[in-house]
Amino acid sequence: MDTLTVKKCLFPVAGLGTRFLPVTKEIAKEMLPLVNRPIISYGVEEALNSGCSDLIMITGRAKRSIENYFDRSFELEHLLKTRGKDELYEKMVAISNMAEILYVRQREPLGLGHAVLCGEPFCRDGYFGVILPDDVFISDKEEATPPVMAQLIDVHNRLGGSVIALEHVAREDVSRYGIIRSEVLSDGIHRILDMVEKPSIEEAPSRYAIMGRYVLSPSIFEILTKQGAGAGGEIQLTDAIKTLAKQEPVWGVVYRGRRFDCGTQKGWLAANVQLALEDPELRGVVLDIVKKVGDTSSGQKG
Repeated sequence: MDTLTVKKCLFPVAGLGTRFLPVTKEIAKEMLPLVNRPIISYGVEEALNSGCSDLIMITGRAKRSIENYFDRSFELEHLLKTRGKDELYEKMVAISNMAEILYVRQREPLGLGHAVLCGEPFCRDGYFGVILPDDVFISDKEEATPPVMAQLIDVHNRLGGSVIALEHVAREDVSRYGIIRSEVLSDGIHRILDMVEKPSIEEAPSRYAIMGRYVLSPSIFEILTKQGAGAGGEIQLTDAIKTLAKQEPVWGVVYRGRRFDCGTQKGWLAANVQLALEDPELRGVVLDIVKKVGDTSSGQKG
């Protein structure tokens, strides 16, 4: 088994998106727009730009829109071509040519650990990546910062073992995340010793939180198979990684870049506003709307 190559990447996207209801009754939350493209496309580009060539989507019955997005749309392409919209035509073709993607159904909503387990037939022969698309990471282009998944793969290539992304969070936020106990190996790299899921501030072993990027050993599959249900009656990936850390090295990396939490309405809206402000074509539109709203509010108060 080649432990120094990570070519496969799982995308657990079978969740029901209840935080975004009613819009997600028929639309996959991963297909909600983040400025001018769906949330899922950011994760797919990150995987491809990190050297992953085999992408596996763990989907559910309501996620056909994801498959359709990355598939060819010959009717649309023909329409754009005949109307002379060559630039749009090329963009549509490019989307379908981004990657070869395999789709696997998670038939029951049994948790993130179970979703990862659904990918075993395709990932059992080597280390593989996991991207949770709700966490959108943007790298600094000016400083040529590698994608977050590439940062994890680099640590894996140097040290071996599994790797997870970490963020140093505010004290008041530790109860929202899985928090690690670790030994610091070097600046930004930790040897994971234990994990606590959503602890209180008093119980938290640190302020380093687990974020939605992983490079995992195939040994995780045997652990997940034997592991019973955890919190919420689901098979928890965090529990499996805790067990894995007792058997093999598991490293944590404080990632470089910006993270947008698109798993909540507030986080998704904030991400759209911030990224739109950074787009030269959209910045003026956003500022104009904010100014008009501010003027209206001031007028009402007056």
